[in-house]
Amino acid sequence: MAIEKQTFFNLRHYEYGEAFFGSYKGMRYRLAREPLENVFFTPVDKRDPEARLMATVWPEPYSYFDTEDEKKISEKFEITEEGFEEAIAWINAQFESGNWS
Repeated sequence: MAIEKQTFFNLRHYEYGEAFFGSYKGMRYRLAREPLENVFFTPVDKRDPEARLMATVWPEPYSYFDTEDEKKISEKFEITEEGFEEAIAWINAQFESGNWS
């Protein structure tokens, strides 16, 4: 595995509406709750049931916001520990399948 789980913030962090950004050998990546909003103090039964973790990868050198959407690849996952691990595995699989360097 190229990017390890401890590289990321823990799952609860994403409830604060913050995205995590990183890069690895020519590939940039982002993991965030979608919709991106702070739900930490929102009761579980009032949260958007359609919310997911969204993992996105794109080629360097530009930031997420400065890269054209056509160059980004995204996938959504459940907001659970299992979904979190699946998102990290997906990001690693994207690295393995691409030509990022």
